[in-house]
Amino acid sequence: MKYIIFEDLKWMNFMPFTYTRFTGDMRVGVLKLRQRIGLIFDFKPIHLVVREGLVKLYKQRHPDWVINDIPKGEYCFINSRLRINEELKAMIDGLKVGERLVDGDNVLAFRLLIDEDVCVSAEGLESLELVDGTVGNRPYGALTWNYTWEFLHNNGEMIKEDYDLVFYEEDNYIEIDPGVVGINPYDIWIGEGATLKHGVILDATNGAVIIDENATIMHNAVIVGPAYIGKNSTIKIGAKIYPNTTIGAYSKVGGEVSDTIIQAYSNKQHDGFLGKSYIGEWVNIGADTNNSDLKNTYKPVDVWFYPNKSKLSTDSLFIGCFIGDHSKIGINCSINTGTVIGYGANLYGKDLIKDFVPSFSWGEADELVYYKFYKFIETAKSVKARRNEDLTDEEIELMKNIYDNRKINEEV
Repeated sequence: MKYIIFEDLKWMNFMPFTYTRFTGDMRVGVLKLRQRIGLIFDFKPIHLVVREGLVKLYKQRHPDWVINDIPKGEYCFINSRLRINEELKAMIDGLKVGERLVDGDNVLAFRLLIDEDVCVSAEGLESLELVDGTVGNRPYGALTWNYTWEFLHNNGEMIKEDYDLVFYEEDNYIEIDPGVVGINPYDIWIGEGATLKHGVILDATNGAVIIDENATIMHNAVIVGPAYIGKNSTIKIGAKIYPNTTIGAYSKVGGEVSDTIIQAYSNKQHDGFLGKSYIGEWVNIGADTNNSDLKNTYKPVDVWFYPNKSKLSTDSLFIGCFIGDHSKIGINCSINTGTVIGYGANLYGKDLIKDFVPSFSWGEADELVYYKFYKFIETAKSVKARRNEDLTDEEIELMKNIYDNRKINEEV
């Protein structure tokens, strides 16, 4: 059986992060959604159906993947938002040609025989005529991811699941300096090339601590599981990494971080609190900047929801902030509970950053203007060059599209 992972129109639920990424590249636990699906179904070649606006970027970044092109044959299409488990896998593998598995308005998967080579985007999948197969003996829990804050609520459990799925039987380079304390070492995994300095404490009492390949944990840092530190990332001196935290690859993190997911390539190097937050890529958070993850009234937190262009209740007391790719936060800033910061913002000053900050905003929270696009590009090129990466033409084209359509997508 050949498998294709597709995204549906609910990619907008995860904005601003899905402005520049396929929904399946959202991270929760250790893995991205598409990676977990591939592991459970045991398929390696990456075959995706993405929305039209991402095709050029994904073909440039991943020339060995198949993007939106479908040669004739029989395929099983799997929704990238699936909360995959073995029960769901069995139900999907049991589909017949022409059937689809649905849960409410979510199409979980379908099987299709393609008679001739076709090219189809995520926008075109809804036109396919299929037979519904509703979920009968419903597996436990929710079947799809529907909102970014769900990743935060479930991150600890997903780290535990991914530890068993990916790392438990992998080679563990756990020989560590005598000055490093490992509590419950059976649930500590250290990748090849990782460096742990004297005074580090890894506490896996309540969940796995995973230090991936070539990561560096500097002196006196404390990491309490479940927690994941990505490849080539650095945890700074004296950092406090609390449970349910995922730090993606090539990130630099210090201060106090709790219940947070960082996609990758982002920095929060200095003191300051970051809690119950989702952070994109190429984000920088300045020294002594803090966010709130609990309202003084102890009431559920509302956050800006892009599809509605208004706030939506998360039904949760604990929600921090959401910061889109390429956004920068200056020193000594305060970010209010439930704040959503769009793509490519540059914020600084004493004013409280709150509610919703539109993409490409520049300045103090109460005196925002729009970033000049050419200046944004200059900064983005400089930031990527520091990691020996180039800003490609395909990225710039997509960024320009986001910039040109920012008012349509974000203003009420």
